[in-house]
Amino acid sequence: MTSCHVTKDSIKKVAIFGGTHGNELTGVFLVKHWLENGTEIQRTGLEVKPFITNPRAVKKCTRYIDCDLNRVFDPENLGKKMSKDLPYEVRRAQEINHLFGPKDNEDSYDIIFDLHNTTSNMGCTLILEDSRNDFLIQMFHYIKTSLAPLPCYVYLIEHPSLKYATTRSIAKYPVEVGPQPQGVLRADILDQMRKMIEHALDFIHNFNEGKEFPPCAIEVYKIMEKVDYPRNENGDIAAIIHPNLQVTFAVSLKYSK
Repeated sequence: MTSCHVTKDSIKKVAIFGGTHGNELTGVFLVKHWLENGTEIQRTGLEVKPFITNPRAVKKCTRYIDCDLNRVFDPENLGKKMSKDLPYEVRRAQEINHLFGPKDNEDSYDIIFDLHNTTSNMGCTLILEDSRNDFLIQMFHYIKTSLAPLPCYVYLIEHPSLKYATTRSIAKYPVEVGPQPQGVLRADILDQMRKMIEHALDFIHNFNEGKEFPPCAIEVYKIMEKVDYPRNENGDIAAIIHPNLQVTFAVSLKYSK
């Protein structure tokens, strides 16, 4: 995938979300740290706001309370009349949309980094939802180059008609990073995620300062098909993943344009 043009509009407002899923602790730890001391995430001329998205789930160290916060940022839920009868995460989504949106509006935050962990052995991963978004392609290239030799993967989940209802979707440039098992905090994963955010903010600062970025190419990964586990006549799983395959990360597909 190549990029040669970046939007001319400067980035003014950035949010960093942790705790969208309350048992994914790296983002929770980092956001709480930056709320106490945000010196390392501040950049001249840029508003950077760390934010705990689902505090009740964080307190209980569970994925969510009533429903998945990362699935309810759709027009139907965001447009519902505020009521105590609504699921907690729907009410929280409306609050977040008011603070950082509204979704699909020019007044919304420019970028939201939504910090996630996953049990999948994905390594450092950035999620791309639009292969035509030259700004994000350039940002991801900068992050990948800055992290080297540590690998950093780009996972493309682009869909021509699907409108995402994720927490980060209220921003103009949604981003997600990971991974790590739920309810666990690992120092190496925390350090990697911290560096990814640091490099991303450095890129934004350089962009706002007028630095020119030459055309670049990045390799992206995309799900080609889903393969179920072998199962016996009762439908029970009859195999586990081989150790040599446990470290692989889907099927790669390289784009050029």
